[in-house]
Amino acid sequence: MKIGLSANPTKPLAVELARRAIDRLEGRADLVLATETRAAIGNGARKLAEAPLEQMAADAVVSIGGDGTFLWTLQRTTLPVLPINAGTVGFLAEVDGSQAAAFDGALERLLRGFYFVEERMKLASQAGKVQLPDATNEIVVHTSHVAKMRLFEIGVDNRPVGRIRADGVILGTPTGSTSYSLSALGPIIDPGLEAIVITALAPFQTTQRAVLIDPLRTVSVRLVHPEKPGVVVVDGQSETSLTGGATVLAYRSPRRAAFIRFGSRFFRRLQGKKILPWSEDSVDAEGNDNAALPSSS
Repeated sequence: MKIGLSANPTKPLAVELARRAIDRLEGRADLVLATETRAAIGNGARKLAEAPLEQMAADAVVSIGGDGTFLWTLQRTTLPVLPINAGTVGFLAEVDGSQAAAFDGALERLLRGFYFVEERMKLASQAGKVQLPDATNEIVVHTSHVAKMRLFEIGVDNRPVGRIRADGVILGTPTGSTSYSLSALGPIIDPGLEAIVITALAPFQTTQRAVLIDPLRTVSVRLVHPEKPGVVVVDGQSETSLTGGATVLAYRSPRRAAFIRFGSRFFRRLQGKKILPWSEDSVDAEGNDNAALPSSS
């Protein structure tokens, strides 16, 4: 098995976990390090192969960091990604890297093929004629000036459906429903569903509501006033300036976000985050959906 390894070089725990992963995997799998990961590890990388994520050829990529790291990885590869949390929240993570047994067990499962690949919808988008990176979470069109609203025109399949004054508009995926959209009172959506979620940021003189759109439609957001510019941000990673009057189009991408999973644990990942609309007092924190690693016999 060929395994790629990518760790956030700014997080000491992520770099340390990358070193631990090398110790666990070297000699049992063909390892290839992301370029920035090899630089962060230094001499600890020995003579392992390296490649930019965009050019990496592997069966899977182990991504170590926080949700931003995972999104950064998913923008650069279509390979299945095993997300290991070395950050703060880790909504997308499958494993908590601070738990040594869980970390080692995850690597063992990966080596032995005891996992499945969960594919999720991405959004493709373009600003004018400029193609933007695919979004696993969201595309945000907003004002380029602090404390300044903009007038946005929302369209579906090239037909305007309404205008709204707000700080911005979020076009999100079900995966992104627990991210920026959630802070704007958007709904929590099971990632097994597919939809484009339209959520306004701080709308003026209107009730805060989100709208779910069929994923086969194309959604547009236009900056109405030609003299008032804005920006579009994809997954909090890439930012593109917009001139006044510019339009951002978003539609379901033909490419998918692929996560390596060991069990169906969407609600388990949300527990303790205080975002679910019900009490968790009587919920078993362990659950029975994290099956033990099968024996080799």
